[in-house]
Amino acid sequence: MRLEVFCEDRLGLTRELLDILAKRSIDLRGIEIDVTGIIYLNCPDIDFDTFSELMTEIRRISGVKDVRKIQFMPMERQNFELAAVLDSLPSPVVSVDLKGNVDTANHAANALFCSESDTIVGRSISQLLPNFAFQDWLDGQRTRVRENVVHNGLDYIVELMPVFVTGDDKEQTLVSAVLALRPAADVSHNSDILSPTQELGFEHFVGISNRHKALIQQAKKLAMLDQPLLIEGETGTGKEMLARACHTRSHRSSEPFLVLSCASMPDDVAETELFGNAPGSFNDENGHKGIFEQADGGTVFLDEIGEMSPHIQIKLLRLLQDGTFRRVGEEKEMHVDVRVIASTRHNLSDLAEAGSFREDLYYRLNVLTLNIPPLRERASDIAPLMELFVAKHAHSMNMMIPKWTSELISQLSTYHWPGNMRQLDNMVLRALTQLEGDELASDSFELPSNEKLPASFNSQQLDGSLDEIMKHYEAQILEHLFQTYPSSRKLAKRLDVSHTSIANKLRDYSIRKQ
Repeated sequence: MRLEVFCEDRLGLTRELLDILAKRSIDLRGIEIDVTGIIYLNCPDIDFDTFSELMTEIRRISGVKDVRKIQFMPMERQNFELAAVLDSLPSPVVSVDLKGNVDTANHAANALFCSESDTIVGRSISQLLPNFAFQDWLDGQRTRVRENVVHNGLDYIVELMPVFVTGDDKEQTLVSAVLALRPAADVSHNSDILSPTQELGFEHFVGISNRHKALIQQAKKLAMLDQPLLIEGETGTGKEMLARACHTRSHRSSEPFLVLSCASMPDDVAETELFGNAPGSFNDENGHKGIFEQADGGTVFLDEIGEMSPHIQIKLLRLLQDGTFRRVGEEKEMHVDVRVIASTRHNLSDLAEAGSFREDLYYRLNVLTLNIPPLRERASDIAPLMELFVAKHAHSMNMMIPKWTSELISQLSTYHWPGNMRQLDNMVLRALTQLEGDELASDSFELPSNEKLPASFNSQQLDGSLDEIMKHYEAQILEHLFQTYPSSRKLAKRLDVSHTSIANKLRDYSIRKQ
């Protein structure tokens, strides 16, 4: 029960109001006094007869003009209105006390850091944003600041605004701070916070599996070295992203990071792109600087080096040995200081053994190696990657982040993911475009069913000896998987058996592409 009492400014009037409440044993939960002559009382609810008697008694107080029941106290109404305004904002906003703990958070902030059904109130801001030095700001100038932070692999701009209260002595006292986060993509490229060529660091990698953590830990160590680095991994595992992170962490981070894809590039084009050409060659009067020359002091990333031609492999081997090379059509040797990071989805050892890749180049590259595990071998990373991709695409599509169930994550975790993280990223985008309502369902992902095993047993399939029954089911399994991995090498790698064994079984069972 909340009462609004209109009264004159008379000494002792408030005391008489409180005496009436005390005489009737009515607890006073709160009181607010307006300078315009209004007193607000917050009391527990009482029965109708007692309420009528109380209102009559209050009106008899000298100086009381009127009294009526209201729904909210003024401060309550302001708090509700402020909360409604904050919750309507699309950007996360939190209020932090001087101990660094969150005391207010809107829906967007709760959804970003945990879930809309939970709250981050009471948690430390240093736990939510470990890279944001709130205590340093508190110990420093305490002015308005803007910084770039990374949360769950995505870039945000956090703007911190101090909240001061002016006392009766006209002195301002810092009482709290307000933090507002915005996706970095929303900030103008002219901002003094973001570099126009912002590089990706290891903080953009998300994952909780032991294999992911071990990979990142090893990558951070190898990033500081200057020797060639070989990154192995299947398609879609993020080899270029890892290479960029290694460059960003190295002492070469302020120098160029240039990329060349070695796949399906003609020999002459690849040679010119890598090493450049002399003036006058190819009707080019001024000549052309190659990638290695442009990246002097920095890093060159050679994507899918396993598909590089033998001729280019020879020139690359020379460059890795002493840093020298010749432009196409020029006899003068040039020297550059470049770190080479190469990637491959193939097994370079097998290619070298087969003669399609130079053994001496393979041994030169195979000194520092990072092997990115496929997504199917770290199923526990599905959930954090799902959060990352949903947040990224939901923002780009200007839509609210939908919900999903643990059952969906379980279904995604059992899928084989031949396209790895890139396939998951694309499937999340497609699912969001087909979303109806506020919850993602497994139907929206349209997971291929090629890897589903044959249906349950029937009597005909159980006829014969155990060896015959096992061969029957082995043939069915290989028939299903061969449609997804349509080569003996791919299927052998999927099943972790020798290529010869799979090739023989496909021939014995007469299995061909459909």
